[in-house]
Amino acid sequence: MNSAAYQDPVDTDEQAALWCLRLGEGRLDAEQRRAFDEWMASDEAHVVAFEEAVAIWHGIDDVADMPEMIRYRGEAVEALRRANASRWARGTRWGWTTGGWASAAAACAAVLLIAMVYLFHDPMTSYSTGIGERRIVQLEDGTKLTLDAATQVNVRMDRNSRRLELVSGRAKFDVAHDALRPLSVLARNRLTLATGTSFSVELFKEQMRVVLYEGRVEVMAQAADGTRRNILPAAGQAGPTLVPGNQLIASTSGAATRIAPTDVSRSLSWESGQLTFDGESLALAVDRMNRDSREKLVIADPRIASYTVNGVFLGADAAAFVEGICALHPVQATHEQGKIVLSYRAS
Repeated sequence: MNSAAYQDPVDTDEQAALWCLRLGEGRLDAEQRRAFDEWMASDEAHVVAFEEAVAIWHGIDDVADMPEMIRYRGEAVEALRRANASRWARGTRWGWTTGGWASAAAACAAVLLIAMVYLFHDPMTSYSTGIGERRIVQLEDGTKLTLDAATQVNVRMDRNSRRLELVSGRAKFDVAHDALRPLSVLARNRLTLATGTSFSVELFKEQMRVVLYEGRVEVMAQAADGTRRNILPAAGQAGPTLVPGNQLIASTSGAATRIAPTDVSRSLSWESGQLTFDGESLALAVDRMNRDSREKLVIADPRIASYTVNGVFLGADAAAFVEGICALHPVQATHEQGKIVLSYRAS
């Protein structure tokens, strides 16, 4: 058989798909094996196309139960069966010149196209809350997300990983145990890893916080190129570790990191709309209040940003919060264009 037998309207990708189907669904006889070897040897592009088809075909098991895959794969096998029957009925040699092979190849290509759509797209589900809204979400793996107000969490899950990203706000993660599929939460450039535990992650302008309620987590810095380094000792290593009842406070713009105790019950008061402050800066407190308040708070003078805030406030009651701050610190508040502007008050 010569290579001219392979020069027909069926393109290289479709030829590769057809060979892939034949090898995947049944055995080749000696003549068919020689034809396959000659096709592979006739053009380097055939080798590349076949390797790509095999890579996709191996991944089809991941989506084999999807209705689209069942239908298209069945059509491909049936088209191949008809082409074989037609070839043997006419006594023709194995080749690519009959219309039957073209239709079989097209059916195989459809299988690979559907597989590519399902295997190589990046399915993401986004969960979010508005100002003053809270929400509980049950993920497909059994993990429970509790979203604070003005929060967004993006979720990507596949058979090998559970990847979440906290885009803004705060969320609590009650992680379903799966030792073979760790759950990761990326908050800007800080990554928290867990296999089955309970923790929350909160994101501010230049800081992120992890409160651990149960189990163990690893927290890492993640660079733009994806490389990671531990900012806490890994399991079995010496050094300070995050244990239940503690929180990690980490800068997202530098290396500053510290672990501090926290009151677990008070740290969860946000789930019922109450915001608890225990020596936090005014800047951080304003960030939290703005998740609940429709009238935004603005710090106009950097001198007041570091003032400490203590107490429990209703997230939706910005007026009471401002009144308390102005009573304790040299701060004055003015209403400007729908905002509450906080500035330094001279003695």
